[in-house]
Amino acid sequence: MEIHGNTTGLAPADLKALERIYRRKVPFEQLLTPELARSLCEVSHATGRQAGVLVDRKGVVEFVIVGDATTLWLPDFGRLRAARGRFRGLRLIHTHLGPEGLTRDDIVDLTRLRLDLVAVINVGADGQPRTVHYGHNVPVPDDGDAPPYETVGPIPYGKLDVSPAQLVGALEEEFARQQRSRAVDAKDGRAILVHVTDRRGALHAEESLHELEELARTAGVDVADVVLQVRPQIDPKFVLGRGKVDEVVLRAMQLDVEVLIFDRNLTPAQGAALARVTDLKILDRTQLILDIFAQRAESRDGKLQVELAQMKYLLPRLGTKDDSLSRLTGGIGGRGPGETKLEIGRRRARERVTRLEAELKSLGKQRKQRRSRRGRRDVPIVSIVGYTNAGKSTLLNALTGADTVAEDKLFATLDTRSRRIRFPREREVVITDTVGFIRELPKELFAAFRATFEEAQDADLLLHVVDVSDPAIAEHVRATEEILGKLELATMPRLTVFNKRDRLPPGEAERIAAGRGPTVSALDRTTLRPLLEAIERHLWPLGEDRLVEREAPDERAPDELEDHALDDDLPVAAP
Repeated sequence: MEIHGNTTGLAPADLKALERIYRRKVPFEQLLTPELARSLCEVSHATGRQAGVLVDRKGVVEFVIVGDATTLWLPDFGRLRAARGRFRGLRLIHTHLGPEGLTRDDIVDLTRLRLDLVAVINVGADGQPRTVHYGHNVPVPDDGDAPPYETVGPIPYGKLDVSPAQLVGALEEEFARQQRSRAVDAKDGRAILVHVTDRRGALHAEESLHELEELARTAGVDVADVVLQVRPQIDPKFVLGRGKVDEVVLRAMQLDVEVLIFDRNLTPAQGAALARVTDLKILDRTQLILDIFAQRAESRDGKLQVELAQMKYLLPRLGTKDDSLSRLTGGIGGRGPGETKLEIGRRRARERVTRLEAELKSLGKQRKQRRSRRGRRDVPIVSIVGYTNAGKSTLLNALTGADTVAEDKLFATLDTRSRRIRFPREREVVITDTVGFIRELPKELFAAFRATFEEAQDADLLLHVVDVSDPAIAEHVRATEEILGKLELATMPRLTVFNKRDRLPPGEAERIAAGRGPTVSALDRTTLRPLLEAIERHLWPLGEDRLVEREAPDERAPDELEDHALDDDLPVAAP
């Protein structure tokens, strides 16, 4: 019979008294019994510490706990969330040495752990029970403004008359009815977005949160609320301050939220600590982006790259006792080929990473062969690059008449797509669409998808597409330039095109572009003429018939190269 909590300094007689509490029975029809109340109060009076029990619905005392004068630390009795509409099946009964009612810690435990009830017995100066307070969870309206709990008390100990069985039964029915009637459109439930920054980063906090909200929407998550905290420094354990964590937990209960998404990359220790204290699924920015990539990868290349990135992200977390990983099996943050391997050993994980890298290297050789065939035909290549959701795929469709997927979402394109366009004098150009960039691109994704950008490395011209209507245009351009530098593409010929001018008043896009490149609307093909002329001038300067000089193509014979539909079945569109 283990006594949980702060047992340091307790006398043997006190420990024996605590152990005897395990023999008490508390029927579900009674909040507490006189025997239990007296036993807890006597121990608290003798030790000067709070004492409590967790009792199941059969009346069995599952845990006996002792704290200090003001606090009680609950044991880890399993962090799996209760089923929707149902409570934990445990009620917490403990003492307070003063007359106060339920504390903030009591409320957090009640809502976070979905306990049946939390009851507080106020101990008198003579060591006898004086008054009782209790609290329970309640359904909240859809607007989420009311607190998700209700407290009652103080009630004189002799006049206590409440049946937990009846109360909890009625509440669970009401919760279940609310769950059935509440329509949740998002396939992966609801989430709260959390952004924590110091004062230097406060200026860009709203912009960063907006991007995180777009990422969540792309991943299929319903954003229920947003939390922004500005701190002198990031808390090394919880990121947020400990009090703010409790506020977020209460808010999550109010809004029926299951996921917290942090707008930063969490260390394995931070993810584990947050999962333990919130009892919610914890995701960071990298996991969210990985989930989007796992949803959208279609080609074998793309799927292997996503799995490789997932495995590299999980490797340092496999050695930790991380509750947050136990929640990733399914839904947001747990998709893709790696989802069934979350708890494999480090050795097997490293072996899998090695195999994936070998497969991707082999596929990379095949892509190089395909590119060499284009080079041998002396067909110039234009690679479209830019920040995610700048309209790259829409522009490819408009230029070539193709029908590639183009959505108003981040990372709508993950797999490289090439199409052909014919210029006057029988000139042809292959235009390639690539995966979008994003600020602070996770290093796991950058390493895994580096091969995807090989298409851009062999290009004769980079077409840098910029969303001219985005308020964060300067930040997006800076992030794109930074990534191009890492990919060793900073010195390649480049043409900047300012897209989505239709979203701005007439003349505003031209003012922002300031002559740095043509302004277009990919939704209006009549605006593309200046862009096509600019591409032609870059590839055939001064009207020359031959291309600007580039690397000599592969000299191998055609029959030594793998045949691929990419070279033979490209749609042709005249501008």
